[in-house]
Amino acid sequence: MPSYRVTLAVGALAPGVAPDAVLPAAARLAGERAVVEAQDVRLLRGVPCAVVRYETADDTEAVAVGRHVVAGLRDVVEVRSDVVTRRDGGRWTPIA
Repeated sequence: MPSYRVTLAVGALAPGVAPDAVLPAAARLAGERAVVEAQDVRLLRGVPCAVVRYETADDTEAVAVGRHVVAGLRDVVEVRSDVVTRRDGGRWTPIA
């Protein structure tokens, strides 16, 4: 089964939300629709990003999982941008 990931550029947190709550919430949301393989926090060009890697059958499902994660985080954190990518050999390819 193909491996995908959603990368979320994180902005302002909602009042009362701890920074360390964002990644587990994103992984939980992805896990509602897919098998979660990994989760990580990264700095990309100085911007904190939550990254959740998961398995789905195809690109359509992968995009739906990504959108579900973004929608579920709306009340928790400002998602400045998001991208879903697919593992192709040794690289991650953005999908629409």
